[in-house]
Amino acid sequence: MRKSHHIWLPVLLVCVGTAIASAQSFKVQCPAKTSLHPSGTASASFAGPVQGTISIHPDFGSDFQLASNDNGGAVKCQEVSGGDGYATMADGTQTYLFGFGPLSGLGLIANGQPGTQLADDFNKPYTDGPNFFNGQPNPNYDPGAPNPNGAITDVAAIMHTGVMNANMPAPLIAIDEDDELFLTLTNVGMIMRPDLFEQHTIHFHGYPNASSFYDGVPDASVAINIGGSFTYYYLAPDAGTYFWHCHITPPEHLQMGMVGQIYVRPRQNRVPSGMSVYQALVNAQGDLRIASNCSKDILCSTPLPAMTTDNSPTGGYSNGTATKMYAYNDGDGSTRYDHEYPIQIHGFDPNFHFVGMTFNPEGFADMKDKYFLLNGRSYPDTVNFQGNWDTSYGTSATPALYTQVSDGTNHPSQPLPTLIQLKQGERALLRISDLDVTEFQTLASVGIPMQVIALNARLLRDEAGNNMYYNTNSITLGGGESLDVILDTCTARGPAPDYACTTKMPTGKYFLYTPQLDHLSNDAENFGGLMTEVVVN
Repeated sequence: MRKSHHIWLPVLLVCVGTAIASAQSFKVQCPAKTSLHPSGTASASFAGPVQGTISIHPDFGSDFQLASNDNGGAVKCQEVSGGDGYATMADGTQTYLFGFGPLSGLGLIANGQPGTQLADDFNKPYTDGPNFFNGQPNPNYDPGAPNPNGAITDVAAIMHTGVMNANMPAPLIAIDEDDELFLTLTNVGMIMRPDLFEQHTIHFHGYPNASSFYDGVPDASVAINIGGSFTYYYLAPDAGTYFWHCHITPPEHLQMGMVGQIYVRPRQNRVPSGMSVYQALVNAQGDLRIASNCSKDILCSTPLPAMTTDNSPTGGYSNGTATKMYAYNDGDGSTRYDHEYPIQIHGFDPNFHFVGMTFNPEGFADMKDKYFLLNGRSYPDTVNFQGNWDTSYGTSATPALYTQVSDGTNHPSQPLPTLIQLKQGERALLRISDLDVTEFQTLASVGIPMQVIALNARLLRDEAGNNMYYNTNSITLGGGESLDVILDTCTARGPAPDYACTTKMPTGKYFLYTPQLDHLSNDAENFGGLMTEVVVN
């Protein structure tokens, strides 16, 4: 018989080797430039592809040059953790989560904004706070030059920040058509469930990937183990509202909170004055999906949508930072908006979350949501925060709800309120997605009609180029669906191209709520659930 140490010594060495490899396997990638974006930074306008070269190694001359084809956009990056944490429900209950948390753009995300950044900003270290979330000191802290948005790349800092820092919903991602997105997921482990060696992935639902390798379905691509990082690569597809989630045992991980939203803004926002969207997308861009003879190709609008002279309505549609804001490449300005609000619908079964934390078998067949959430919150938490979180109004208050976790530290668990704020004459774009596991959800409006302009990231337009938008006072979504909806505080507008507001809505408070009465509750507490407010000033 072999001596026991002959058996256990190799096992021990393998385990030690694995632990060392895992400890060194965190790797965050964000290139400053690529062959598609040799400058790396965003261009101010979009006029078409720019031919050029990019140097692979500047010290070796022309032998190390690659042809480049810059279509506008930029290199953008984001970093998230996969782990666990807690969120606070509107009745005060602290609910256990599996979830994604931010490891870059922390200041932006805590302020209710997307955490996606240009490579130059992403690659600057996080220097904002003297301590990380778990109280450990930040060696890069610089009170003279605080940077709350840089990526956290040090192994210890990733753990100090990412552990017990699950967000509900997951960190918001926003990119522009023509961007390249490098999204790093680091699996920091389930601290409250050390018996679970859970892998995690990122699956962009309904989103055309650059390669199936980045699809996030573990059987067909890769899954990330505890102590490891993986950088997903995406080319921005058509504009629209999409969403993402973990694809490891999806009924469990989605129910537990591993869901988030991504949206893609259109090229039309960057088309220069004097150029039509058709010229930009066909003549300049050379989009192969559109034939040169648009009068015969059903993929083209026939006739082409009318364009204003400068491609922007003149009725004051501006959020203070940009004069051209559209949801889609519409060509006629009909998807214009002043403010955009991502709204993710979800539901929690408190019993499922409780047994998930206490090492008990999870009852998948008995799953029944009792908390109904907009961006991870039920009413009145959907509108509760101090100050004005919409930065387009020139404010910088922090809207996040904080939850104390098991080590006594507070974490910004739910960063996104859903209070919709508008001035008379303005339009709001609601990017609504439903990532429920068990329920269909309905949202109704009172006093403001909802104009549905897109379904599942596809503009509602027929083959002849006619807009098929429709007005309604309620929408219904199932899990895995998205809608783009515009709220207009004008009851009457003039014709294109100005769309001048001729009759404004009265100021006051309006509501978005569900008419499903059992969804207007916070578990056993009435008068909550799926509801938020629209304030017209």
